[in-house]
Amino acid sequence: MTTSQKHRDFVAEPMGEKPVGALAGIRDILGKKLADQGFDKAYVVLGQFLVLRKDEENFREWLKDTCGANAKQSRDCYGCLREWCDAFL
Repeated sequence: MTTSQKHRDFVAEPMGEKPVGALAGIRDILGKKLADQGFDKAYVVLGQFLVLRKDEENFREWLKDTCGANAKQSRDCYGCLREWCDAFL
């Protein structure tokens, strides 16, 4: 699986205050839907990822239900967060 430049940029450094749109797989429309539900920062989505115990199926289902992410978008976002956790946690 190849990763996007956005993915590589995200996992290359600490998360800090990055907006939710910095996550791989999350662009303008999904980012706005997530922000409208309180998930305005990447670290807030990371919190949900951790609450779901880094479980791919549960996280991807949550992302689909929360903002309408398709299979590729949810897979990209999951992979981005998983790799970030491997590097920084």
